[in-house]
Amino acid sequence: MELKLLNEQGQPSATLQASDALFGREYNEALIHQVVVAYMANARSGNRAQKGRDEVSHTTHKPWRQKGTGRARSGMGSSPIWRGGGRAFPNKPHENFSHKVNRKMYRAGVAAILSQLARDGRLSVVEGFAVEAPKTKLLSQKLKGLGLDSVLVITDSFDENLYLSSRNLPNVLVLEVSETDPVSLVRFPNVLVTKGALAKMEEMWQ
Repeated sequence: MELKLLNEQGQPSATLQASDALFGREYNEALIHQVVVAYMANARSGNRAQKGRDEVSHTTHKPWRQKGTGRARSGMGSSPIWRGGGRAFPNKPHENFSHKVNRKMYRAGVAAILSQLARDGRLSVVEGFAVEAPKTKLLSQKLKGLGLDSVLVITDSFDENLYLSSRNLPNVLVLEVSETDPVSLVRFPNVLVTKGALAKMEEMWQ
């Protein structure tokens, strides 16, 4: 699979030969959906909590007598059918939302996403990507020169200037190769990969 190498003006200056195992895989919508859903589910903190009928503040006094009123019998105000009553099946913080995905499936899903991005022309490679100082304006001008607005930048190593410069740009995310996830790959319309990061991706995910 050939990927285009961009110059500083955002124009294709050359092509790079990339691994077909990572960038030439067929599109598998069901697998990608499963991997994305599992990643988002595993990121849930599970901190929601609701009260059951034994936890709400209520009186145990019977609202009205059992018979003779013509109304349905009722025991106490904590019943789930009453306003202010407890939930019948309350959500608890210990609920487990995790989905199991095998490592082979996860890597295949990421490879399918990268392959589709490459086929659509949404994945580009640059020799290097850095800014001289941690300033949002510098990064914004650099991306504008490349003709990119909303983009995921994948680098081979942590660059503090680049990371700090990107924090105030809502449509820009900078990640290392080891931090790259399927949700971020699907979320952004463009993906920019440094040449060093490309080599690491082929080493990690093949």
